[in-house]
Amino acid sequence: MMERSFSCELTELLVRTFNDILAVEEYEIQKGPLNNLTITEIHTIEAIGMYRSRTMSQVAAGLGITVGALTSTINHLVEKGYVSRERDISDRRIVNIRLTKEGKIAFRIHEKFHLEVVRQTVKGLTEKENILIESLQKLNTFLNTKYLLNN
Repeated sequence: MMERSFSCELTELLVRTFNDILAVEEYEIQKGPLNNLTITEIHTIEAIGMYRSRTMSQVAAGLGITVGALTSTINHLVEKGYVSRERDISDRRIVNIRLTKEGKIAFRIHEKFHLEVVRQTVKGLTEKENILIESLQKLNTFLNTKYLLNN
C-alpha cells in the first residue's frame, strides 16, 4: 500500500513538474526577446545546436519526429532569420541547416533559462541529497532503453 501511494505521488509530481517547466518556458519565451518564437521552434533551435551544420534527418531524429514534420518548423525559422538552409554540394538530396547569428543568440538565451532552472533546483543540496541526479539518470536510462528514445 505504501509503494502504491509513493508511486502515485511520484507520478503526479513528475507530470506536474514536466508541465510546469513547459508552461514557464513558454511564458519566458513570450515575455522576452524571443517572443516571436514558439516552444517547438525553440526546441528545434536547441536540437540544431550551436557550432556545426546538421542534416534535416539528424535534427528530426534528435527531436523524435519525421523530416516532413520538421520541414514546416524549419521554414518558419528560416523566414524569421534564425536558421539557414542549403543543399549539400556532394549530394543535392541532403539539406544542411545551421543557426544564424540570431539563432545562436536564441540558443544562448534559452540555454541560460535551463541553467537557471537547474541551478535553483540543486541550490543548497548536500552531496547526499543529490540522489535527485541519480534518480533522474535511472529514469532517463529506463525511458531510453524501454522506448528506444534518442537511439
